[in-house]
Amino acid sequence: MPQFPELPEDEYDSIYLEETDRPLPEKIFQNTKYAYFKTIARSGKAIISSCKDRHLGRVICHKKLRPEVADDPVEQMRLLREARVTASLQHPNTVPIYEVGRDKKGHIYFTMKLVHGFTLRELFDEEYRDRYDLVQLVDVAIEVAQALRYAHSHRVIHRDIKPDNVLVGPYDEVLVLDWGLAKVWREDNTDNEPEPDTEAIEAASQDPVTSLTGAGKLDGTIEYMSPEQARSDPDIDYRTDIYSLGVVLYEILARRLPFKSKGATVSEMKEQILNVMPPRPSSFATIPAAAAPLEDLVMQCLSKDREARPSGCEEMIRIMQHGWGR
Repeated sequence: MPQFPELPEDEYDSIYLEETDRPLPEKIFQNTKYAYFKTIARSGKAIISSCKDRHLGRVICHKKLRPEVADDPVEQMRLLREARVTASLQHPNTVPIYEVGRDKKGHIYFTMKLVHGFTLRELFDEEYRDRYDLVQLVDVAIEVAQALRYAHSHRVIHRDIKPDNVLVGPYDEVLVLDWGLAKVWREDNTDNEPEPDTEAIEAASQDPVTSLTGAGKLDGTIEYMSPEQARSDPDIDYRTDIYSLGVVLYEILARRLPFKSKGATVSEMKEQILNVMPPRPSSFATIPAAAAPLEDLVMQCLSKDREARPSGCEEMIRIMQHGWGR
């Protein structure tokens, strides 16, 4: 009997000859291709499930819109964009996309690689925080920057970088998730972005801050938004992602957000993002002297003036890899 390393049965399916050599049906019916659905997560607009691809015999990830928004043309467009953008960004730090299609009701879905692990948000929780030292967490940020560097070189901006959208797998894989808010341009540099619903944004300005994308009717997550994104500027560029990654780095160093969000309204958080420079991370946590260049990098990323931020992700990567005493 051959010996194999033990893996958790609830996370990984073993591969058996009975499955690999099972005959493929003579007629392929797409409506019966996927089975054994199990909900993994629900966001404000989507349902993410694991399921079995009965033709290939593998467990995969399936994403579709929630029933209440499944017929919304804007949300359909964003889900389709997410599938196609993610599929086009063939990089080690993005999730491979397998298929996009419509279910029996005509609703759009797409399937992708199922990766088990923890989000960076979960790693920030007290239960896991002490398992990851500063070097390991910065290494995660480096991988996020690599994914963004690749995306930016292909004229794609993520627009929702936050710990919830960074997955760390059991083999130290780092994947940037959820490209549903990605900004992409036509060849003539125009886009098809809908005009901001200023009335809805204003009406929601007194809502409490949450970590949900789109809370307060802003496209993104307010705690991680750059000033230009919080203003709904139509001419944002890749430097909005650099700002958001700077907020993530701030959390890594300070163990808290740059601005206090608990109990704050969307309007109050927006005011801070636009007009207040946060304290240095060392005001809240003890930071090794060797990590001072990282703290400088964070504050540069959080500049209100995007021209004063790092020139690109490659500059951030260089500093995170070699510019401090790791």
